[in-house]
Amino acid sequence: MDVVNQLVATGQFTIIKQPLGFIKVLQWFFAIFAFSTCGGYSGVFRLSVECKNRTESDLNIEVEFDYPFRLHQVWFDAPSCKGPEPERLFLVGDNSSSAEFFVTIGVFAFLYTMAAMSVYIFLLEKYHEGNKGAQADFVVTAIFTFMWLVSSSAWAKGLSDVKRATDPDEVINLIAACDREENRCKEIHEPVVSGLNTSVAFGFCNVVLWAGNLWFVFKETGWLTAFAGTYTASGEKQPAPDSFGQGYGQEGYGQDPYAGSQGGYQPEYSQQGEGGGYNQGVYGQGEPTSFSNEM
Repeated sequence: MDVVNQLVATGQFTIIKQPLGFIKVLQWFFAIFAFSTCGGYSGVFRLSVECKNRTESDLNIEVEFDYPFRLHQVWFDAPSCKGPEPERLFLVGDNSSSAEFFVTIGVFAFLYTMAAMSVYIFLLEKYHEGNKGAQADFVVTAIFTFMWLVSSSAWAKGLSDVKRATDPDEVINLIAACDREENRCKEIHEPVVSGLNTSVAFGFCNVVLWAGNLWFVFKETGWLTAFAGTYTASGEKQPAPDSFGQGYGQEGYGQDPYAGSQGGYQPEYSQQGEGGGYNQGVYGQGEPTSFSNEM
């Protein structure tokens, strides 16, 4: 508690109030919800098979399945309605790859957000030093954004297959006894998959959170400032060196800076012979005033 109180007193937890830290906290929570609702799921459905010979019937066939949804390994016994021996049947499908991929991304995202929050709170100066920490954070955040999108999409497709394979009406089609009209087959209870639907929703929420966090991490990398600085420097007009004989703005020494390039009246003075005379002014020429034979 002393360490926590010291951190609060020094204001190191203020990063949580800023978008960079606050979104990381949301990512931490949403990652937990995503992989826990999928990885901790266990479902069950029930159906009944009533044979013409009632003694061979089974009115409460219970089928359980859970994560990682290797449904082809889930079996149940159903009456064959041809004798006392039941028929062993297996569900259809294997959705373990998409489910495990989704949970793995959630676990790694959970661990990374914890590590990032520790750096924000305890090593924020090191994080900003040379912008290396922020740049690495940006790269990892971009990777997780892409992986969340891929894994959530894959798991959404996998969940659709799981729902179809565990639909009692679809399972009844696997029972040979149900193909005969004298036997009656029906579902008693459908599996509750609201938790799995929630996992997909949290997966796509993580896509939005991680994509939105890219901007706030990008501002910490210094790349935006470097780009803006380079753009400004390249667009600036560099002044000419202030040296004798060149004047200002690459104008000749003694040139009238207020003389227009067009329509300006620039008188030119010169002496002719012994008597001083005035030459006619020159229009529309930005030539400097010349003095000849002045003394």
